Amino acid sequence: MKTHILSFALVAVMAFSASVAVSQTGGTTQALDPLVSHIDPTVKPGDDFFLFANGKWFKDNPIPPSEQSNGLWQLIQDTINAQVRDICESSSSLTTAEKGSNKQKIGDFFFTGMDSVALNNNGIAGLKSDLAMIDGITDLKGLARSAAYIHGVSGSPLFGFGVGQDDKISSKNAIFISQGGLSLPDRRYYFDGDAHAVMIRQKFVEHLHRMFVIMGYDDAGAGQAAERMMKLETAIAQSCRKREDTRDPLKNYNKISFKQLTESTPNLDWSIFAEGVGLHDPDTVVVGQPEFLTALNDELKTFSLDDWKNYLKYHLVRGLARYLDDKTFLETFSFYSTTLRGVPEPKPRWKRVVEQTDGSLGELIGQVYVADYLPKGTKEKLLEIGNAIKDVYAERIKTLDWMSDATKVKALKKLGTIIMKVGYPDKWKDMSSMHVDRSSYVQNGKSANRWRFDYMIAKYGKPVDRTEWGMEPQTYNAYYNPSNNEIVVPGCNIIVPGYERKLADDALLYSIIGGSTFGHEITHGFDDQGSKYDEQGNLNNWWDPDDSAKFYAKTKMIVKQFNEYVAVDTLHINGELTQGENIADLGGIMMGYEAFKKTNQYKSQEVVGDLRPPQRFFLGYALAWMVNERPEAVANQVRSNEHSPVKFRVIGPLSDMPEFYAAFGIKEGDAMWRADNVRVKIW
Repeated sequence: MKTHILSFALVAVMAFSASVAVSQTGGTTQALDPLVSHIDPTVKPGDDFFLFANGKWFKDNPIPPSEQSNGLWQLIQDTINAQVRDICESSSSLTTAEKGSNKQKIGDFFFTGMDSVALNNNGIAGLKSDLAMIDGITDLKGLARSAAYIHGVSGSPLFGFGVGQDDKISSKNAIFISQGGLSLPDRRYYFDGDAHAVMIRQKFVEHLHRMFVIMGYDDAGAGQAAERMMKLETAIAQSCRKREDTRDPLKNYNKISFKQLTESTPNLDWSIFAEGVGLHDPDTVVVGQPEFLTALNDELKTFSLDDWKNYLKYHLVRGLARYLDDKTFLETFSFYSTTLRGVPEPKPRWKRVVEQTDGSLGELIGQVYVADYLPKGTKEKLLEIGNAIKDVYAERIKTLDWMSDATKVKALKKLGTIIMKVGYPDKWKDMSSMHVDRSSYVQNGKSANRWRFDYMIAKYGKPVDRTEWGMEPQTYNAYYNPSNNEIVVPGCNIIVPGYERKLADDALLYSIIGGSTFGHEITHGFDDQGSKYDEQGNLNNWWDPDDSAKFYAKTKMIVKQFNEYVAVDTLHINGELTQGENIADLGGIMMGYEAFKKTNQYKSQEVVGDLRPPQRFFLGYALAWMVNERPEAVANQVRSNEHSPVKFRVIGPLSDMPEFYAAFGIKEGDAMWRADNVRVKIW
């Protein structure tokens, strides 16, 4: 029997659990609806819908000491980790597996990671020859050669480097060089004057000191090396653009000839670097921030060769610390996880090694995962939801009051050509050339890194493979690639905790997968960055100038909205930096809701868990971001990430939706209430 639902303004101050208590039907216990069981009835939905929807779960499930957060993502990752662990352990037990087979590589990689005795006996001995190579550098040519090697096996010293789709010729692959080479997450950490940033800098120098001691320096030499490296990286950071200024693809696309590159930065021996990474006869490169390379060229002479050698050593060891002994691993964990993100202790070894095996051999594990663990019908359901979102987007574009007919035609063309890759790839990468055995965990890590790097380098000079996936089916994430005009949604996104044995109802699937996944990613094709790419994925302005002006007037509203949110202590969200993700969140939830309205569940106003469809949908959206984060992790994210903290990914877009106001009785005076004239509506 369907029950009349009270206004949530009243429900929030009632003992909500009474209306959803476990009932007895014919002697069978009916459990609480998983969605309803998370609600904290002491919080008004109009004051903080994020805590209203998720607060009870947060109270019952504190953040484990080995994690920086706890919530939906961790629940799903734990499910995936358990499945991947089974794959790893069963493969590891096959000591007679055929050499070169998927199971041999997975098993041997996992085995070496779990062999803590060998790891601690070896210390950093597995990097002895690499450190000796760096010690043997006698000039800037040797510096370029060693930097190229480290790019291939460990980290990205000096600058960012890669091969990928040319933003202006999406059918071709190009070489990209960008600002980078920093050990702290963002340039702000080197210059911000608040107490937290000052503390991070102090702790970083102390960390560097201990790392150089691990590498064999005496105490005085380690201290001097640490101080000099901090000065060196501060100089590098000084020439970096602010992160928000790197978001404009047009301003960060500067194609020059390889000859121009070498002539403009003579202290950087690009020919030796290119040879070292495996590039042959490069003709052009795309430089993101030319002024950064100009400054780096000068700094190569300003700082001594010994300073640069220390810098390269640190980047080598830090990048491979997870594959080394406990002392080295725990030192990097102490700074990068405890100091920066507030995580008190590391995960158990098995979990770390499972995640690393998955990260390094994900393509191999994915083949087993699809066959043994992915629910049947996953692709079909994902495509159903994705196509429903596309249809709604087309309807919305046609009725926009701020876009001209000419631009609408081009927008609809771009929307119609979006490629949706869901579930898992139809063909897998060939990893047969990767060598993995049971002799050394760090060598296996270097081998996996080198394979991935060489795979990327091999793309140069070849046509773009538009069928390629950039994620594995067991990766709980999704992405939009503007150069390919594609959305990729791995199969594990179908998982909803609490509904493991069946598909969740459409209110949840259309909010989580429809809104925060497909809707979000499609909107990236039309956000402040994606809108600059045409239907073929080329960086090309297809907008009428008046339409662009109206669009950017609306994006300024969302920048202002998020600038006003205080994420932690007195630290405000950077609305300029996060605007692309905030636009995608808002567009995604709006499109997800419109698509949900076309389902039978919405049309019949089916009540599930004593919730009407609109209420269930918005609670489902809050569930998608049910993540409780440590304040240190939030502070780090605000300073260095394009995504707003999860709480504001809920209250921000919902504060702009009249349908949300109606569903939960939001009224003037509530903390989330916003006047009509400041509510953002773009798509």
